[in-house]
Amino acid sequence: MSTPDHAVQSIPAYPAEQFQVEIGANMGDSLSVLDELMLDDIYQLTPGTKPRRLALASGADGNVYVAQGTELGTVGAQLHLDCALTLMPHSGDNIEALVMVEVDQDGLIAAIYLLPLAPMQAQHSYTLVRAEQDSARRKLAQMACVSFTRGTRITMATGAQKPIEDLKPGDRVLTRDEGVQELRWIGQTTSRAVGRMAPVLIRAGVLNNAADLVVSPDHRLMVYQRHDELGAGSPELLVRARDLVNGSDVVVQDGGFVDYFQLLFDRHHIVYAEGIAAESLFLDSMTQPALPDEILARISPTLETGQRRDAHGVEVQKSLLDRPDAVNLLKRASLR
Repeated sequence: MSTPDHAVQSIPAYPAEQFQVEIGANMGDSLSVLDELMLDDIYQLTPGTKPRRLALASGADGNVYVAQGTELGTVGAQLHLDCALTLMPHSGDNIEALVMVEVDQDGLIAAIYLLPLAPMQAQHSYTLVRAEQDSARRKLAQMACVSFTRGTRITMATGAQKPIEDLKPGDRVLTRDEGVQELRWIGQTTSRAVGRMAPVLIRAGVLNNAADLVVSPDHRLMVYQRHDELGAGSPELLVRARDLVNGSDVVVQDGGFVDYFQLLFDRHHIVYAEGIAAESLFLDSMTQPALPDEILARISPTLETGQRRDAHGVEVQKSLLDRPDAVNLLKRASLR
C-alpha cells in the first residue's frame, strides 16, 4: 500500500506495554485486545510515559494504515480498530479510549495502541468499566470528521451568511472552486470538549476571518498565498487548525461541551466559514461510520470516487508552522 504524504488523523497514543494492570485478574499484563480484557481490572500508565503521535491514513482499499509523520508504528502497516473502552479514574470524569492493533504482512499482531479521547496522567489509576466493539468505529469517525461549531456562519449561494445550525439538505452553498453546490447532508454531534474533541478558536481577523471561527482540531483551512512566505512551494495551502495554536490568537477551547456540525456534498469542497475558506467533510472509510446508515445508503451511490484530500492545495507540514509568527505570515501572505 502506498501511504499518503500526510495523515488523515494524527492521534496521541500509548503503546500497550505502557498501560499495565496493577490490580485485577490480569495483574502485571499490558493492555490487550477485547477478548483478553477483564472488566474491573485497574490500569496505570508507567511512570514518565507521554503520549506519542500515531498518524493514520485511510487507504483506497478501505483499510486504515500507519501514515507518514507517525511517531509510533511502521509506516504502511495496516491497523485494525479493535474496541472502545471506558476507563474510570480515581477522581474526575470517565475517559473514553480506543484500542488499535497494528498487524504485520502475515496478519499477525505487531503492536497494540491505546488512543485516549481525553488526557491521561501517569501513575494515576484507571478502572476498566466497559469494553465493546459496537461504538468503536463511530467514535473514530467522530474524531476523523472535520467539523464546524454552532454559530459558524456559512456563505450561501446568494452571498448571505447563514448560521450552520440553520442549514438543511438541499440548501445551496457557495464553494471556492466549483461555485454553488447543493448540501447533501448535515451532521450534528455534541461532545465533551476535552482532549481530541476540544475545538480550536481562531480569533476574529487572525486569518482575515470576519468573526471568531471555532472548528475541530484537524479541520483544514485553505489559504491562498500571493507570496510564499512559508516556503511551502505552492500558492494554495491547507492548514490544520491545531497546527496554528499559539496560545494567543489561536487557542484550544478546553472544557464543557461543544456542538459539532459536519457538511457533506457530492464531493469534497472548500466552503466559506466566517468569510474564509475551509474544507467540507471528506467521506472515506474512517468518516463513513459517522453517517446514519439510511443516509449513507442513499448518498453513497452518487458520491464521486477517487477523490484526493490534497485536491484543493498542499497540506502544510507542522514543521513549517513551528515558529511564533506563523499565523501572521499566513495572514500577510494572503493579502500581498
